[in-house]
Amino acid sequence: MENKAPAAGAPMMAHCMKCKEKREMKNAQQVAMPAKGGGTRPAMKGNCAVCGTGMYRILPKAAAV
Repeated sequence: MENKAPAAGAPMMAHCMKCKEKREMKNAQQVAMPAKGGGTRPAMKGNCAVCGTGMYRILPKAAAV
């Protein structure tokens, strides 16, 4: 499975667990999630544009800034 970082300016898409579909993420911001071994992984955190449920999308390690 390919996990590419989205292009700048493109809408952030993630899987909504409530809608059970891939949806656009509103109010997306980059965060650092805890990872195995005590490190961190870059991720995007936001809300579903349709139902408002919190969403996360784990990004590739290369996307870390």
